[in-house]
Amino acid sequence: MNNPLRLVIDAVLAIAILVLFYLHFATPKAAVPAAQTVMVKEAADSTAEVATVAPAPVVAVADTNKVAYVESGKLLDGYKGMQAARTAFEAKAKGWEQQNNSLIRGFQTAVQQYQKQAESLTPEQRAATEQKLQAQQQQAGQAQEKLQRQAQEEEAKMTQQVLERINKQVEKYGKANGYKLILIAAPSGTIAYGRKDIDITTRVLKHLNDEYSARK
Repeated sequence: MNNPLRLVIDAVLAIAILVLFYLHFATPKAAVPAAQTVMVKEAADSTAEVATVAPAPVVAVADTNKVAYVESGKLLDGYKGMQAARTAFEAKAKGWEQQNNSLIRGFQTAVQQYQKQAESLTPEQRAATEQKLQAQQQQAGQAQEKLQRQAQEEEAKMTQQVLERINKQVEKYGKANGYKLILIAAPSGTIAYGRKDIDITTRVLKHLNDEYSARK
């Protein structure tokens, strides 16, 4: 995967996770009322009775001080789901490369045959052959562009699918472990500095790979 693609992945991953966690944790949670007592007076003997109202269930919220970050490069390179996706993509890429090479060889062979026969051809025959070669070259170029678009679309689709899985699992990990926010440290400079004690890349990567292995 080339460097420009890595920068795109870093940016998309950072924005997606920041939005997910901001939306989930930024909304203030309603305070949980303590147990309430109600005094009930009876008219007959003016004796007060106390009725206890049970408190509402406690809803777990994130610790507002619990913030961490992960390194996108290590996360993507170490994630088994990304490794499997890259392997599958590389297998397809080899097939596209073979098709491209076949187009090039076919055109080169046609040109070489024309060069061998050119002297024995009439001007009309040479003109007709050259016209056919130009048409073949144009067709080969169009086929190459189609293969290139197909490769780019397939790579983008593969990357998006992996990022969606990562986003969901990072969100799941963050909720389960009470994080207010999980940031992305990317080579593009999303985070300029972060203390190593809040770097949870290894723990999140383990969670991702455990979840991936369990799905297989």
